[in-house]
Amino acid sequence: MRTALKILLPILVLAIGVGAFRVLKSSRPEQPAPEVQERIWRVEVERAQPQRLAPELTLYGRVETPDLLRATASAAAWVIEVAVRDGDRVAAGDVLLRLDERDFASRIAQVEAQIAELQAQLASERNRHDTDRLALEQEQRLLTLARDAVARQERLKTQRVGAEQALDEAEQAAVQRALAVTSREQSMADHPARVRALEARLASNQARLDELELEFERATIRAPYDGIVSGVDVTVGDQVAKGAVLARMFALDSLQVRARIPAPYQAELVTALAGQGSLPATAAIGDTTLPLKLARIAGEAGPSGVDGLFEVAADPAALRLGQMLTVKLARPARDGVVAVPFRAVYGGGRLYKLEAGRMVGVDVETLGARAAAAGEERLLVRSPQLKAGDLIVTTHMPNAIEGLRVETLDEGRMARAPARPAAAAPDRGKTQAVQ
Repeated sequence: MRTALKILLPILVLAIGVGAFRVLKSSRPEQPAPEVQERIWRVEVERAQPQRLAPELTLYGRVETPDLLRATASAAAWVIEVAVRDGDRVAAGDVLLRLDERDFASRIAQVEAQIAELQAQLASERNRHDTDRLALEQEQRLLTLARDAVARQERLKTQRVGAEQALDEAEQAAVQRALAVTSREQSMADHPARVRALEARLASNQARLDELELEFERATIRAPYDGIVSGVDVTVGDQVAKGAVLARMFALDSLQVRARIPAPYQAELVTALAGQGSLPATAAIGDTTLPLKLARIAGEAGPSGVDGLFEVAADPAALRLGQMLTVKLARPARDGVVAVPFRAVYGGGRLYKLEAGRMVGVDVETLGARAAAAGEERLLVRSPQLKAGDLIVTTHMPNAIEGLRVETLDEGRMARAPARPAAAAPDRGKTQAVQ
């Protein structure tokens, strides 16, 4: 009996426990099935405001000048004074450098002596010509007398009273006189040629003297215009050769900015320049903005584009030769353009607008960037599907897709999306969200 009780007691306890579990299970209250709701993403939006805007093209340019002056030595000489340094501002007529004048004086004196010698030779030649003219008259008279003597001796010989020797001597004297006259006439005929030769040598030496005097005048190198010294290549005591560069300077008024324009924009800008004459641009120098204008397109292009030449439209005192600048070029204005943050555009050609609480994709044409009034750079886009007042989603979402459920933030600057019906609003404390 006691053995049977030991066996039945555990069974009885187990049976009572199972019965109690079934009673409790059958009497528990029914729980409603959890409601599964679509996740709602919170985003920022902006209202579309189509307007006429000019996209800006960001370029990188370098300050240069077509009129860089390279002051060179007019002759081989020694430098005795350097009056400027790199970066100095100079006015027209200011002394830049001086060369030793003694290096020029000896050469000038030598040529002046040669000119004086030639002038003396020319005067002597004219005196000689005058003498030859007078001597010719006398020699012609002597020739006439000699010929008369020959004729007289011939008559005497015919009369058999003159000697043969006397006739020969008379004829010899006549021939000598004729030769003297011929020689004198030849000398007088050569006179113009000798004068021209001397005058040519004189003119050559005079030109050489003028050249040396010009070199001497340029021994003192002065600024030809107002400008800035961009380099000094010598110091006092240097010996320089003719043509050696001594200093460089440029005029502020001649500064321009050269920037490479990408090939896709070349045709557009060439057409705009032909119609408008110039295009406005700006360059940032520290905290200031320098106005520029695109005046010309370079005549030679490369594979990556063509150079644009920008004129400075304000005081260029802050610019320096070789300075690198970031240039913002205003491209031709377009109608129906919307400025949006860069983060709002996906893949360079698609953004989303908010309609009935869902994201709707819009394919857009990207026109370029433009700095807003607050300084923020924004992307300019255009699409016939964007209307004034459309809510553009500006929050960049990695999972952005067509039809994604979203709602807007309200921070006093965002527009609120259409509210959902109250009955459809889920109890976030009792729902399970799915992505």
